[in-house]
Amino acid sequence: MVRPRRISDFKPTFTNLAQTSHYQVFFAGLPLMLRQHLRVRGLDSRFITETSGLLCSGALLPGSRLATADIVGNHVGVSEKMAHTRLFTQIQLEFYVDNKYKTLKFLEHWMEFIANGATSRDNRQSNKDYYFRMEYPDTYKCDETKIIKFDRDYNEELEYKFVGLFPLDLTSTPVKYEQSQVLRATATFSFDRYLMGKYDSFSVARGRSGNRLPELVPQNATQAEFEAALNRDTGGKPNEPLIGSGTGSEASKILKGTQTTLDGTIFLNA
Repeated sequence: MVRPRRISDFKPTFTNLAQTSHYQVFFAGLPLMLRQHLRVRGLDSRFITETSGLLCSGALLPGSRLATADIVGNHVGVSEKMAHTRLFTQIQLEFYVDNKYKTLKFLEHWMEFIANGATSRDNRQSNKDYYFRMEYPDTYKCDETKIIKFDRDYNEELEYKFVGLFPLDLTSTPVKYEQSQVLRATATFSFDRYLMGKYDSFSVARGRSGNRLPELVPQNATQAEFEAALNRDTGGKPNEPLIGSGTGSEASKILKGTQTTLDGTIFLNA
């Protein structure tokens, strides 16, 4: 029921909102051949892992969507949608360009390496009849790039780790005879998937991987401990069935052909 509320009731909620300007990007885990290609062009590991991320002036936290299929016939006159694939959208990163142009070199030579498989003494890039051949994905995809979102108090942070990331598009960078501004470069990155939350060995060992709160559900918890934790979190009764929670016991009953609702009704699966 809607009721009148004082401003002081919801003021703590709206005075503790996350801000857009506190984040950091980390490029890491580049394959050896790619690192060597960049190193001989003046892009050392310190620039790649530290400076390039600091120069990232704008980023997008990744998103995804579910591809669905239309299912007709399970119920008379009803068309249902069921998910079959999770699709990940591309992200766009904007960078300040330093006065040694290392930012542009980093992006340009990374993309150059991807299409560099045919380069040889007889097929130089400066040749008129030069042709391209792509490298194998394992040689140019990066599995350790991260975007970490935090706030001014540093109490909470959100980590996104990208798997199979590589630059897909480097936008043309405009320059012109007008009032000088900071030069910026914008690149679009593709990736296979991302992980939300920390998955390093330290977090896994302490049961904090994937934004897990170990005080709510202990790591390697038994089915009984997991259901008890869910009951504590939802305020349910200790012996109340968790219909729709996806528990192991419920899945077992479904596979056996039966399912019991909260009111005790038993359904037999055809």
